[in-house]
Amino acid sequence: MFEHHRQPLLPRQAFYGRVAKNAAAAAGLIGVALGIGVLGYHTIAGFSWIDSLLNASMILGGMGPVGELPSDGSKLFASAYALFSGLMFITIAALVFAPVIHRVLHRFHLEVDEEKTQRAQHARKRDTP
Repeated sequence: MFEHHRQPLLPRQAFYGRVAKNAAAAAGLIGVALGIGVLGYHTIAGFSWIDSLLNASMILGGMGPVGELPSDGSKLFASAYALFSGLMFITIAALVFAPVIHRVLHRFHLEVDEEKTQRAQHARKRDTP
């Protein structure tokens, strides 16, 4: 998916494209996760559509539930959805930050390789009469 550490740094425009692609994938995951939560809260807890959206958004955003859950089934769903949302948060953060972190590490690695090459060339020049 990303360039090998021996390859040159990706051009800026291609990097922006990679960031946009990952952001779009993250937005898609947010939409799917939010849809699961809205449907669950609406069908299992019996909330209105807008209250379902509010609860799902708050859980997915890490803020916590808003409405009182009326049944044990709705509480089980809310528990499962909260765990699912935590994993989605980590996944979405990884999708968004991966290209940036990779670029920083790749640039650092290229600088280290360049430094090693320069030292080796300098050592060869010293050793040759």
